[in-house]
Amino acid sequence: MNSIFHRVSVRKFQEKEVESDKLELILRAGMQAPSAYNLQPWEFYVVRNREVINELSQVSKYLPCAKNAPLVIVSVYRENVRVPQYNHINLSIAMENMWLEADSLGLGAVWLGVCPFEENMLKVDQILNLPQGLRTFALLAVGYPLTEPKAQQDRFQAERIHYVD
Repeated sequence: MNSIFHRVSVRKFQEKEVESDKLELILRAGMQAPSAYNLQPWEFYVVRNREVINELSQVSKYLPCAKNAPLVIVSVYRENVRVPQYNHINLSIAMENMWLEADSLGLGAVWLGVCPFEENMLKVDQILNLPQGLRTFALLAVGYPLTEPKAQQDRFQAERIHYVD
């Protein structure tokens, strides 16, 4: 099975809260991502409210797997920071860092892109009531996986490594 399917296959979560210390480590991993000109033009909103998560899960066809997650981390960026060639690259690195940290903590995480679909971005902005100047980038549904052992989420595949000496 292609490794990308391992990455997005955590679709059901246990009804177990994510501990605050683990959540802090995940968010810290996102904040530590490299950023252009030493700027961090993003912020993170942690959503635990079931009603809000349910609303978010209905924004697009890709978001329903967020519905059962105990929490959803929404990454947003500041529109007024003028490093457009780096904003999304940096946010992608931040999201990847958070996904990897969640995985290392034994959690499942599903990275759900919203950007660049303007209509979906606006819907999430409105659901979260984001202040003017902040825009949604992506969502990361996080929780303890219900059906998959951690070994199935491991993306390392030795047969894809080739040495040229």
